[in-house]
Amino acid sequence: MFSLNNQKTIDAIQNNFIKTNIPKIQIGDSVKIGVKIIEGNKERVQFYEGTVIAKKNSSINTTITVRKVLQGIGIERIFLIHSPKIDSIKVLRSSKVRRSKLYYLRNLKGKASRLKQRFQ
Repeated sequence: MFSLNNQKTIDAIQNNFIKTNIPKIQIGDSVKIGVKIIEGNKERVQFYEGTVIAKKNSSINTTITVRKVLQGIGIERIFLIHSPKIDSIKVLRSSKVRRSKLYYLRNLKGKASRLKQRFQ
């Protein structure tokens, strides 16, 4: 195991890479994430829009799982929030949910998979 001194060093290094401009993301939010794509010597931003169905908090290794349905096929993608490949994160709308993981949405089809909107 790490000694306490080594852990402090690791934490200090990780704090340099943690992004501070990330909005508060909750389970059930519809988000639009800009991902940097590098093709050869060109760089562009591709947007991925979907619903957050899971979140794992672990300082610099914080991840969110985003699900979208495209042409009737469900697509899930896991994003490291503090990754340099993430260009932007925007919360489009919030939904009222009572679960910490929305894996049950995988089994629902069409309108049954809709979530109720939460108004602030």
